Amino acid sequence: MKVTVLGSCAAWPEPGRACSGFLVEHAGFRLVLDLGFATLPRLLALCPNGTVDAVVITHRHSDHCVDLNGLLRVRHYGEREQPRIPLLCAPGVAELVDSLEPEPRLAELFDVAELPGSHRVGPFQVDGVELPHHVPNAGVRLTTPSKTLAYTGDTGPDAALADLGRDADLYIVDATLQELPPEGAPRNLLTAREAGEWATAAGARRLMLTHFWPGNDRGVSLRQAAETYDGELLAADEGRVVDLG
Repeated sequence: MKVTVLGSCAAWPEPGRACSGFLVEHAGFRLVLDLGFATLPRLLALCPNGTVDAVVITHRHSDHCVDLNGLLRVRHYGEREQPRIPLLCAPGVAELVDSLEPEPRLAELFDVAELPGSHRVGPFQVDGVELPHHVPNAGVRLTTPSKTLAYTGDTGPDAALADLGRDADLYIVDATLQELPPEGAPRNLLTAREAGEWATAAGARRLMLTHFWPGNDRGVSLRQAAETYDGELLAADEGRVVDLG
């Protein structure tokens, strides 16, 4: 299994970067996890004509799903006819993307199914877990007979995070914040320290921080996560490739 970072920013992309997105490859199968702002050009550099085999979208915020509209257009108007592929997504994603223009519609080119839930997609067992956020968000666990990748999407603290990342070979965790919000404020995002805590609770073999707020020093986030997690620690940087073997 190989993971390539397409984007790593929260909210909007910093110059030279993109918002949330990852390409996961295994046994010749290409699955995309989230397609936020500016991820599509990076995906097309790796998968010309949008030749991917499945798409998974964690929630309906534009920094995680807006470039799904671009992928739809590539596959509809592009150079060659392409088969329908699975699109697993949290509630509201398909409706949001379809609202951007009258045609084409996602259902014309994708087999749309809702997360959370369990699905078999190519070589992957895909399990979605509901996690707290401003809108419905599904953490995602991808499993093959030999490897496991887990990804939180955007989330606040929740006991389900330990199970989502249990013994994962790579746990990609929201690390938007560097300081806790004011006491009593809704908890819909994690700090980098909390990302480390949940990866430790999960027994994850490797932790990748992602969803950095624009302008935050990523080195600070890595040092904060290292206070609570002593395994291999990475930052999601555009173009970074992690080979899980």
